[in-house]
Amino acid sequence: MNTGFTVAQLTAAATDAVRAPSLHNTQPWRFRLRDGGIEVCVDPLRGLPATDPSGWGARIACGAALFNLRLALAVAGTPATVRLRPYPADPNVVARLEPDVPRRPTPTEQSLYAAIGRRFSNRAPFWTDPVPADARWRLVEAARAEQCWLELLIGTGAVNAFAEIARSAHRVLERDPAYVAERAAWIRSEPSPDGVPTASGGPQGEPQDLLPQRGFGGRNRGPGRDFEPEPLVAVLGSAGNTTTDQIIAGQALQRVLLTATGAGLAASMISQPIEVSGAREALRLSLGRFGTPQMGMRIGYGQPGATTPRRPVEEVLDVPVAPA
Repeated sequence: MNTGFTVAQLTAAATDAVRAPSLHNTQPWRFRLRDGGIEVCVDPLRGLPATDPSGWGARIACGAALFNLRLALAVAGTPATVRLRPYPADPNVVARLEPDVPRRPTPTEQSLYAAIGRRFSNRAPFWTDPVPADARWRLVEAARAEQCWLELLIGTGAVNAFAEIARSAHRVLERDPAYVAERAAWIRSEPSPDGVPTASGGPQGEPQDLLPQRGFGGRNRGPGRDFEPEPLVAVLGSAGNTTTDQIIAGQALQRVLLTATGAGLAASMISQPIEVSGAREALRLSLGRFGTPQMGMRIGYGQPGATTPRRPVEEVLDVPVAPA
């Protein structure tokens, strides 16, 4: 009889879980072993009070980490049953995983798991090669498999409408000195286990750009040169906007990103329209979709890049102390 997960199983799975994306690469998660179950928790000490005052971004990130954790356990032959927000009195616990019936991993789980170590946010311009219809279908199905929807914006009008909302939200955010200072505090010009390395920041934005670029200290480019002419823009959404919906959306986001990686595609997030409540509502209305937008993305074929650093897994684990 399986009495629960072990410290070794938690450590191995969490090593993959921490490869999830997070705003400014803050890595706002902790993983603990309690009563044989693995619990995924928001780390309040790594919050972004100016950028993410509601905790939406931290819950999206922890949902993405939860998806990686699920995959790692399944591929190891020890799948888990998952309860979201198992303790209403403790909102920082986003999920609890308990051992399910052991089984062999599915080909889909193996394929998604293989992409975890290769996924990264590619902020460089994408090439002009269009994303094939089959790959687009797989991205939409990936979101649906996690109880979310993915709207791929087709046509100049739809993309321009999204771009205008995103640029407007970006201007609102950039007028907040606390927001600008908080972002600057997470830019890393020297090797660091967290934050966004300047080498991963992408080119600095220019006024003529279709989509806004966050200033992560990336390199300048020639004035008047377009960033990219025809990006594939996608919006991920959930049925509602409760705390649970946001955790579900985080899992869906990671499944979409891993599906893209597995198909040889690059992606980066465009979260400004989600961070400004008025922009999020404008985006919802422009899409005409039921539910709540949870993340914007640009997807395409891009130049190779490197994954951003992560903290040692031991720093994010809480395990029982063996009696002396």
